[in-house]
Amino acid sequence: MAAPSAPRPPRPRKEPQPLVIPRSAAEEQRLRLERLMRNPEKTVPIPEKLNEWAPRPPPEFVRDVMGSSAGAGSGEFHVYRHLRRREYQRQDFMDAMAEKQRLDEEFQKKLERNKMVAEEQTAKRRRKRQKLKEKKLQAKKNKLEQKKQEKEPDQSQERGSSEDDEEDSREEEEKEDDAEEPSFVMGRG
Repeated sequence: MAAPSAPRPPRPRKEPQPLVIPRSAAEEQRLRLERLMRNPEKTVPIPEKLNEWAPRPPPEFVRDVMGSSAGAGSGEFHVYRHLRRREYQRQDFMDAMAEKQRLDEEFQKKLERNKMVAEEQTAKRRRKRQKLKEKKLQAKKNKLEQKKQEKEPDQSQERGSSEDDEEDSREEEEKEDDAEEPSFVMGRG
């Protein structure tokens, strides 16, 4: 007989969980999540992706070769039928894999083509924006040069008027920098 050991401390009893029968897929998922979140430290087994089904390869050495002589037994037909079915299945699988590979290649080519078109459009729009920006800068420079040319012959005028011109030019520059004014005003009518 075994020697009596020290009494074990009583285990804490878990509350019995009420039996809940899920009525929908969402409710079933909710129950599973609740069960997982009761003990967040517990590791959760995540199943790996299953490999695609593939037929077993044809045998390298066939032992029971059917002869070409007449009078095969009644059991030979079933053997032949299974071999034929397996070979057709293997060929269908190879055809399906070739089709899948062809579709994947077409998809990748389409992605590349779309990417190239998008890059070309972006470059075209970038050039257009740059051209517009340069045009604005050129117009601004031309405007300032015109004002300077107008000021040079009129330098004999009062200094106060030149200050007003500078303020006007600053305001015009600010207006050019600002976004286009709205063409309508809401709330009036």
